[in-house]
Amino acid sequence: MLKFQQIITTQNLGAILFIRLMVGTVFLSEGIQKFLFPEIRGAGRFASIGLPNPEFLGSLVGFFEMACGVFVLMGLMTRLSVIPLIIIMIVAVISTKLPQLESKGIWETLHASRTDFSMLMGSLFLLLMGGGRWSLDQKLNAKNSSYS
Repeated sequence: MLKFQQIITTQNLGAILFIRLMVGTVFLSEGIQKFLFPEIRGAGRFASIGLPNPEFLGSLVGFFEMACGVFVLMGLMTRLSVIPLIIIMIVAVISTKLPQLESKGIWETLHASRTDFSMLMGSLFLLLMGGGRWSLDQKLNAKNSSYS
């Protein structure tokens, strides 16, 4: 089982902030839109691609995108926060981009998946690196280290 100290451990790199801003902002925005425009971004979209229980799933995914997006922006429990986002992106690629590959071909699919790919790679980067120098993880890590 992971300990809190392992979850908040991070690389002391300031440039990680840029990846956190990209990933956190996009997921927060997309989560909000699932509630503002459920017919095209939330339940309606989920129903159109054949996902089960689209009303529940749309709200659940929207909630996780918003909550985890905020945590990523703050750099709070960054590694833990990106795990649901990685799962969301894998499901998105499997449920929307793989079927598109058959119907529209490789180039249209690559074009349509650019945001999915970027969010997945950014989230994987944060899983490996943590929140970085300017994160709450770094502050908590320094505080916990001083108590040891």
